Amino acid sequence: MRERFWELPLKDLTTAEWEALCDGCGKCCLNKLEFEDTDELAFTRVACKLLDGETCRCTRYETRHRYVPECVTLSPEKIAGISYWLPATCAYRLRHDGKPLFDWHYLVSGDRKAVHRAGVSVRGWTVSEAQIPEEDWEDYIIEDLS
Repeated sequence: MRERFWELPLKDLTTAEWEALCDGCGKCCLNKLEFEDTDELAFTRVACKLLDGETCRCTRYETRHRYVPECVTLSPEKIAGISYWLPATCAYRLRHDGKPLFDWHYLVSGDRKAVHRAGVSVRGWTVSEAQIPEEDWEDYIIEDLS
């Protein structure tokens, strides 16, 4: 991969560089509720059944669509239309908005566990959607996901 590739425009990244941009926070794997009457989007503590709550990584990333067909595949082409539901700390959202990565991002810090030490990941505070009926997700809404 190119040196400091994360500073390039998203459209100029190779597939490997694009994938490497993920900070491993796990926030994109949280289920969201969209309220049609207000167009409000709310994040919940209810995570995709494939998310490992300790590593904050997908347990079946390469084959995830086999298990979760609605899983969104991020791409430079799609990011503009969906960046609003990515957390404010997300590297894809930051770079889409022309902002730099945070110091804790492993590409900057050189440490993959820095995201957890910075308290930015979902490590240890999610519940699996396999355990919570969808009609109860409102009980797990997160007020602030920054």
